[in-house]
Amino acid sequence: MAFTPAHLLQTLNELPFPRRYLIALSGGCDSIALLQAMAVVRDELSAELAAVHINHGLQADAAAWAVHCAKVCQQLDVPLTQVALNLEINKGDSLEAAAREARYRAIREHMVAGDMLLTAQHQDDQAETVLLQLLRGSGPSGLAAMPQLTSFGTGFHARPLLTFTQKQLHKYAVEQGLLWVEDDSNQDRRFDRNFLRQEVMPILAQRWPAVSRTLSRSARHCAEAQQLIDSMAIEDLKKIELPEGTLSIRELTALSAPECRAVLRAWIQRDGFQLPDTQHLDRIQTEMLQAAPDREPLVAWQGCEIRRYRDQLFVMPPLTPHNPELVLDWDGQSTLPLPANLGVLTIGQGDKGIDPAKWQSGQIKIRFRQGGERCQLAGRKHSHSLKKLMQDKGLPPWERGRIPLIYIDDQLAAVGDLWVCEPFSTTPNQSGVTLTILNNPK
Repeated sequence: MAFTPAHLLQTLNELPFPRRYLIALSGGCDSIALLQAMAVVRDELSAELAAVHINHGLQADAAAWAVHCAKVCQQLDVPLTQVALNLEINKGDSLEAAAREARYRAIREHMVAGDMLLTAQHQDDQAETVLLQLLRGSGPSGLAAMPQLTSFGTGFHARPLLTFTQKQLHKYAVEQGLLWVEDDSNQDRRFDRNFLRQEVMPILAQRWPAVSRTLSRSARHCAEAQQLIDSMAIEDLKKIELPEGTLSIRELTALSAPECRAVLRAWIQRDGFQLPDTQHLDRIQTEMLQAAPDREPLVAWQGCEIRRYRDQLFVMPPLTPHNPELVLDWDGQSTLPLPANLGVLTIGQGDKGIDPAKWQSGQIKIRFRQGGERCQLAGRKHSHSLKKLMQDKGLPPWERGRIPLIYIDDQLAAVGDLWVCEPFSTTPNQSGVTLTILNNPK
């Protein structure tokens, strides 16, 4: 089947209808062919058409590519947004991955509700992705490669060319007299994808001419299998998730190993974190689920931490470094931003608060746990250590040292917005100063 604007339109009609199609325009043959074909059928689409070009600044000809994209869009009367990036590649990071992540991040910032991003990945790109994922030891999710449609930013990301080969797109571009730029870095065999494209795929195609099509078909099968796995994992997750959004370790360990891994992935991804690789997932199952109840193991990867306390498994962003020796002066009236993203301390008025007279006359300081602090709760005859109070309340250990302690005249008056200590609590019929921590990560 040849690539034509009519075939493209047929594919688009099978997808959700957006407010605007936003084409990621690199200036290469594939994206230029997609742009021109979209311009041909735009009158049959009930949506706006626009393009975005991301200049990574990594090639000497990058500025010329930007000029070429602007010229083509002007000829086709398609609005173009150009974004210049200043990439900073950390030592050990993949240049390809860093550029891709920065590109999509920049595009996401220029999308509005109802947009559909269109990118020009084709069948050969999909086949290469399947091989790359296979060589990395990926499971069904990775082998599903690039989905035709996924949520992205405030809209969608679609790849409408996955059923067409690069040869078909090139043939169309030549027949239409289109002009495009060539990226010399595509010839650099140091990059895994280029090596596969130039060294491996031609050999495979000699033996199996339909290799790109059959590998892409395998990707679709894996995608379907992953959808079934995900749907079952979500149902299992509903059964074992606790009201706090944590997971019951007892229920997790009752599952089979594959079921447990599927639930963990669904839970982590649902909360918006990057999925762990196999090594980290194995560590969660061994170091965390099999740890003794009194242990507090931690498994962390980029942007995410998994922690355990009692029978609960917690997923969270990495904790911000915190100095427990810090002492803050407070006037007791204005809002007080706390360090290490611990929230904002504010006051109000209500029952079971702090005695207003002592609040107004005393010197107020904010400290954090050093160990050994005690608090006598209102109505109790004896004081208790903060450690015991926090244990009884079920506060995880990593939260305990981050709760602000409010001192009045160097005497502990309140523990965050949890407890008021004697002799600072109000009488039963007295209205007092109440504390609230806004955006408290607890």
